[in-house]
Amino acid sequence: MFTIPRVKTKRTMLTILQYYEYQLLIDYYQKNSAHLAPWEPERDPDYFNPTKVKRRLLESNELFAVGGAVHFVAFALDEQACSGSDENRSEIIGVCNFTNVIKGSFQACNLGYSIAGEHQGKGLMKEILTAGVDYIFSELNLHRVMANYIPSNTRSGQLLSSLGFEEEGLAKSYLKIAGQWQDHRLTSKINPEYSETAP
Repeated sequence: MFTIPRVKTKRTMLTILQYYEYQLLIDYYQKNSAHLAPWEPERDPDYFNPTKVKRRLLESNELFAVGGAVHFVAFALDEQACSGSDENRSEIIGVCNFTNVIKGSFQACNLGYSIAGEHQGKGLMKEILTAGVDYIFSELNLHRVMANYIPSNTRSGQLLSSLGFEEEGLAKSYLKIAGQWQDHRLTSKINPEYSETAP
């Protein structure tokens, strides 16, 4: 058994969904399908079958337990809460996934992320990613986080740059996004406090 992380930012709470919260994830992607379509792989309608979503959530929890991935979702903090610390779990406002964690001589992972269309342009994605990357560096002691983006997605490029990610090159026909093999700019951020002696 593991402790479910709860990473608080000024306006959001990052945590890991449990399998019984599958509908929240389905709602997020279906509500934002048009907004995310240019930047996401094409998915079969069956991808959002509740049974399959539950299975993926169980798998993501298993990966978290062994240090193989961290699939964060972000909820808005409930402004009505007296303490100001309770999240509104009725709707996901963004996702922040750290996957393909490799230890040993690499000590790195990949970062993927998205924000709900209605929350774009509010600085929330930067807030979420700042907290997520800090968590990965401090809790998993990774040396590098890698993030890639389609060159036409200038908003994403500017966001990564503002977070300290540095461009490392261009990968031709890197991922099949929106039905087309597309080039991606490769970026990464190095952990300034990486410890060779940490477990």
